[in-house]
Amino acid sequence: MVMLQTILAFVVALGSLVTIHELGHYLVARWCGVKILRFSVGMGKVIFSRKLGVDQTEWAISILPLGGYVKMLDAREQDVSEISEQDLLREFSRQSVWKRIAIVAAGPIANFLLAILLFTGLYLHGVPEPMAKIRVPSETSAAYQAGLRHGDLVTAVNGQRVQTWTELHWKLLQLGLAKSDASLVVQRINDNVNLKVESRELGLSLSRLTDAELESDFLTKLGFSVARPAAILQGLEAGGPASRAGLLPGDQILTIDGKAVLDGLEFTEIINASSDKSLRLLVKRGQQELTLNVTPETDVIRGEKIGRIKVQLMLAPEMLSVVNSPMSAVIKASVKTWETSMLTFKMLGKMLTGDVSWKNLTGPITIADYAGQTSRTGLISYLSFIALISISLGVMNLLPIPVLDGGHLLYYSLEVLTGKPVSERFGEIAQRAGVVLLMSLMAVAFFNDIARLMS
Repeated sequence: MVMLQTILAFVVALGSLVTIHELGHYLVARWCGVKILRFSVGMGKVIFSRKLGVDQTEWAISILPLGGYVKMLDAREQDVSEISEQDLLREFSRQSVWKRIAIVAAGPIANFLLAILLFTGLYLHGVPEPMAKIRVPSETSAAYQAGLRHGDLVTAVNGQRVQTWTELHWKLLQLGLAKSDASLVVQRINDNVNLKVESRELGLSLSRLTDAELESDFLTKLGFSVARPAAILQGLEAGGPASRAGLLPGDQILTIDGKAVLDGLEFTEIINASSDKSLRLLVKRGQQELTLNVTPETDVIRGEKIGRIKVQLMLAPEMLSVVNSPMSAVIKASVKTWETSMLTFKMLGKMLTGDVSWKNLTGPITIADYAGQTSRTGLISYLSFIALISISLGVMNLLPIPVLDGGHLLYYSLEVLTGKPVSERFGEIAQRAGVVLLMSLMAVAFFNDIARLMS
């Protein structure tokens, strides 16, 4: 069932995105007066079709669902010797260069508009995300040295407001790629002054991060991650080590063997690493503190000994659902789409210069995996995934590779500059080179996908 859901989620996502892309070409071509012969959802052999409209455009469904195409009246691809003079005026290559540019650019633009539409809907609905509250486990980390402390709530980065962990991560990633440092405004609870909330501005150095570090979880390398709840027991298994030790639901673990416990995640890590070892716990129960001893039982998983005391803890971070007004949602969605597009272009550029590894290039196997994962998580995650893939599809089609939209836009740009179209001979050579380049990129992407599966 998991495999079936993954395949279905992948087909729906990619099939709908390609259809939207081709619909962009179709609508602008019609607007420019070009005659459309066929609009196909899917590739390969046509399994169903019907001709509609004054032009008798063939609307078709083809056997391979991962794709689609618009077939226009085009003298470069078909014999037009028997076409009427009236229809010849609607032939693609006879249109002005600006109309051809508009038709070709409409596909990627449709993908960007779809992403904006999806993000707008998500921002109007409200997307549950972790708060921008940080976890700083090590005093030797760059984050701690910069003045950040566990539990700090980040409210702004370089003067721009942030509310969620995603926003914080995104803005720091952009600054890291630009080799710029960050100025963080944080809210901190002062335990010494009746839990008063204080605001502080702290500087965080990002310029020293390498491109390789930015490719991975760079925030962890800086020494912080999303904050987790305190180590408060939610439930105990009857007769388990915790129950036998006298622990109760609602107990908060303050220290283990005299060392302060940061949160529930650290408590779990210590217990897992302490099988058959007696631990002394300082526990807060209500208004009193008491000391209890517990010995985790051993559980062998994949040949590794894991300590268990049979308790449940809340490890999920504090969540925040931000609901935006219609205007704010549109603006925020547009900015998100623009920034994601620019970041994708930057990463591709860094791949070409060797600053970023080609291992980051993913193919259909990885996309299918993420499609399945997000669809199982929920509709919001799945729609967010589709929006991001739509942006990637738009960006990839704008690359100046001859077989892609970006290659054709390059031809037409040269035509605008020189006043004459690119020669057929040059176009043929460039087309073949483009096919080779595109196939090479696909081979690298497939190799990376398989390598991920193997690892």
